[in-house]
Amino acid sequence: MVRIKRALMSVSDKTGIVDFAKELSRLGVEIISTGGTAKLLREEGIAVKEVSEYTGFPEMLDGRVKTLHPKIHAGLLALRSSKEHMETLKEHGIGLIDMVVVNLYPFEKTTQKAGVTIEEAIENIDIGGPSMLRSAAKNCRDVAVICNPVFYPQVIEELKTNKGALSEDTLRKLGMEVFARTAQYDAAIYNYLKNYFEAKTEKEVFPQQINLGFEKVQELRYGENPHQKAAFYRQSGKTKGLFNARQLQGKELSFNNILDLNSALELVSEFSNPAAVIVKHNNPCGVAESKTLDKAYIEAWKCDELSAFGGIVALNRKMDIKTAKAVAKSGFLECIIAPGFDKEAQEIFKDKKNLRLLELKDFVSVDEPDFKRVNGGLLLQDKDVLTLDENNLKVVTKRKPTKSETKSLIFAWKVAKHVKSNAIVLACGTKTVGIGAGQMSRVDSVFISTKKAGKLAIGSVMASDAFFPKEDAVMLAAKYKIKAIIQPGGSIADDAIIRMADKYNIAMVFTGTRHFKH
Repeated sequence: MVRIKRALMSVSDKTGIVDFAKELSRLGVEIISTGGTAKLLREEGIAVKEVSEYTGFPEMLDGRVKTLHPKIHAGLLALRSSKEHMETLKEHGIGLIDMVVVNLYPFEKTTQKAGVTIEEAIENIDIGGPSMLRSAAKNCRDVAVICNPVFYPQVIEELKTNKGALSEDTLRKLGMEVFARTAQYDAAIYNYLKNYFEAKTEKEVFPQQINLGFEKVQELRYGENPHQKAAFYRQSGKTKGLFNARQLQGKELSFNNILDLNSALELVSEFSNPAAVIVKHNNPCGVAESKTLDKAYIEAWKCDELSAFGGIVALNRKMDIKTAKAVAKSGFLECIIAPGFDKEAQEIFKDKKNLRLLELKDFVSVDEPDFKRVNGGLLLQDKDVLTLDENNLKVVTKRKPTKSETKSLIFAWKVAKHVKSNAIVLACGTKTVGIGAGQMSRVDSVFISTKKAGKLAIGSVMASDAFFPKEDAVMLAAKYKIKAIIQPGGSIADDAIIRMADKYNIAMVFTGTRHFKH
């Protein structure tokens, strides 16, 4: 147990600090403090000693130097069990500091403000705060360190219970919290400055080190399966993303819900006209773009009604009453996410207590790095944001696709980009009629997509996320009278595949790029 006799307080976020300081004073703890914190506490009638009075050295450089002093850091870092340390402190007239209460300059909030300047950002890089936190946390066997107001009540309760002392377990937990916070803070600074200066110079494609900072949004009931624990985090400094979704009704979001919602949003944002996407197990099972939102939804649902049961719906327009009525007839859904919901539309779902309705007004698919965990490491790649340049489409068959077929091919290609490989998408107009996803052989994906489409496959177009290794997929497409195919090309069998397409009068275009999604 460590008895708390002297505490140093310096906080930017003053939430709860007055009540906390009053309780410490009642317990006989001497309080030293800086600037605005000291002023606030003094105004509340709490006895406070200024840090400059304690160190005998004034603040300087417009407050940039306040607590960077041996009387502060020696008082924090000295090992109480070391006779040599104690004698050194005595020799130099330095007292012990048993508690540090510090939270940092609001760098993250500052840099999220519109129009923030680089000078303002730099002035909000805290130096003394992290230094005190780390000194105290390094010596957490002897020093209590609090970097978050959420811990104030717990600490006061324990101090009262233990007559002014804290347990070793509490000290250790508080110290660990500090290192998590300072790592997050440093990552936010690094990422901001990196983005700022790279915008003015040639970007380094992949850095030697990656510093990531994430803040917990919420605990989740479980992960992909009930035996897995899980939580949802947002990246520090990010102002836009799925974490901004406002849940209007329904159960708590699950781990799988969040993954599917993100996939659905990424896909629906590909389209400028009213569009609807239905996702199941991180794959689209129906996608449509139309003149009206309700029609887009109906067409997306018809693509694969069986798979859409229990799916996730994303819309790129505010849900109106007609779309809501169409959705309500669909049966069980997990989530619906849209930029908004008309009041009458939302009312239709009020009795569906388990259906999650989410409003996300500002979703934008951002070009940011794609991370994938592997055992003991991390893979980093550019996000697949490549769009199709229609002018670079290469017609390789004798028959050219018609204007309407070309439009449908481009639509199907956009969808294929978001389907797990091997991916095959069948489309009529701007609606999917069959999707084959995640198969180990491409012809199996073709088989699944045609089976799901049934009669609707006849006269449709096909998109493949990667080249065909053999003619078998084209032969199967011909069996279902598929009119046109879009694919990257680049197979050693391209010539044979083109001849097969010509044999069945199928138009084929090459994109020159593929869209694997693992």
